[in-house]
Amino acid sequence: MARPPGSVLFACNFNAVRSPMAAGLGRQLFGDRIFFDSAGVRQGGVDGFAIAAMAEIDIDISRHDAKTFEDLEDTSFDLVISLTPEAQHKAVELTRTMAVELEYWPSLDPTGIDGSREVMLDAFRQVRDDLRRRIMERFGGAD
Repeated sequence: MARPPGSVLFACNFNAVRSPMAAGLGRQLFGDRIFFDSAGVRQGGVDGFAIAAMAEIDIDISRHDAKTFEDLEDTSFDLVISLTPEAQHKAVELTRTMAVELEYWPSLDPTGIDGSREVMLDAFRQVRDDLRRRIMERFGGAD
């Protein structure tokens, strides 16, 4: 098995749903071995449904400070995982002159789902659970 990265950046469009969820999951599962952060292409604010879906599994992202790529204090990540096409494009630009691994994990945008509160929350749960599965597959088992 390849050596795991020391630091991972998850990226999406607004750093409001998918990337903070992924970073929170990464920290919960592998935070003792890997540093996780997240950023967006544009400035956003953490989504209430994302907060609720993560709270169901005891991860608090309510105080998440949404930031853009430009807001990152350090860009020396070993791996950048983009969750949207727009974030993938930005990650390629950011890392053009850096030795960093890039991965693209297409992810559903749950903010586009209409319906009752439960229908909408289910869409966020689906994204959360898919990200958790992919993180577990990519970085190995956790205790």
